[in-house]
Amino acid sequence: MEGEEGSQQPQLVLAHKLFLLTHPDVEDIDKVRLRDEVYAAVKADDMVFLYDSLAVASVLEVDETLLDSMRKRIEEEIKKLDDKIADAEENLGESEVREAHLAKSLYFIRIGDKEKALEQLKVTESKTVAVGQKMDLVFYTLQIGFFHMDFDLISRSLDKAKNLFEEGGDWERKNRLKVYDGLYCMSTRNFKRAANLFLDSISTFTTYELFPYDTFIFYTVLTSIISLDRVSLKEKVVDAPEILAVIGKIPHLSEFLNSLHECQYKSFFIAFSGLTEQIKLDRYLQPHFRYYMREVRTVVYSQFLESYKSVTMEAMASAFGVSVDFIDLELSRFIAAGKLHCKIDKVAGVLETNRPDAKNALYQATIKQGDFLLNRIQKLSRVIDL
Repeated sequence: MEGEEGSQQPQLVLAHKLFLLTHPDVEDIDKVRLRDEVYAAVKADDMVFLYDSLAVASVLEVDETLLDSMRKRIEEEIKKLDDKIADAEENLGESEVREAHLAKSLYFIRIGDKEKALEQLKVTESKTVAVGQKMDLVFYTLQIGFFHMDFDLISRSLDKAKNLFEEGGDWERKNRLKVYDGLYCMSTRNFKRAANLFLDSISTFTTYELFPYDTFIFYTVLTSIISLDRVSLKEKVVDAPEILAVIGKIPHLSEFLNSLHECQYKSFFIAFSGLTEQIKLDRYLQPHFRYYMREVRTVVYSQFLESYKSVTMEAMASAFGVSVDFIDLELSRFIAAGKLHCKIDKVAGVLETNRPDAKNALYQATIKQGDFLLNRIQKLSRVIDL
């Protein structure tokens, strides 16, 4: 199941096509091409379970003759694999037995039989001694999890992998695990942790089975922008040679990053609007599209206001290349949500910043925690008195 260096794992390519096939923003003419490609992939790998589900959802037309031929080929292949396992157990050594079981696991993964694949991977693990080989089995499980977007399976597999690394394991696999973990964090809206894991993996990236390096850089920049402070962003992202080598190949991404750092807010908004389509058409980011849009705008508005004690609404609207009414509506929402620390003087048409005092905030938090602790002690004393 693991892709060769530089190539994405075929099932994950298929998963992305399936996502686009049901996406409302994809043109009908593109969906015709995607449907043909999905059909060809399903047919080539005898993915009978996926074919059934797509037929029920009216994505593909039912072809009983094709289904029967698929089932027949699957039965024949499983029989061959079982014969190889039996032969290895009778005539060969432990490593050959493990390889025969692994071949059966990979076949179930290829045909998309999730339950049997996971079951067979457990059998293969019971025949495996080396920590590195056990880790490879966890990577296969994680790929199954990302194909089905089964976050419970992914979470359990990541915990298992981390426990295995306490027993040993090489750095190459540890670095690969960081990318898997980062993708899981990004997919579950933990962008800060995702950014840190991706940045740790930039110079050692070998996880081509998940996505190409360009996509990895795309994810790294997007998660870093809403997670890092300005100084860290400059040091780890803007000036990073690995990112500079690739960022120009990704439409709008260089302008998006550099215009934010250089405070060119009008250019930033133009680049951001160009990136929104890519974010919406990404199966990992699309569920968080609205959230990400809000977070990016919070970062850029906060950066602009940081330079001022007060500023006119007209000046801010001009800097961003939008109308005063748009800025008024935008900022009022963010202020009400507690995302921006400023107030609007509607009569004078002025924004006044009121940055929170860190010492005062710490004092208030301490008082609040103290009150909570006293309440708990009082409740506990009443229970003890009884």
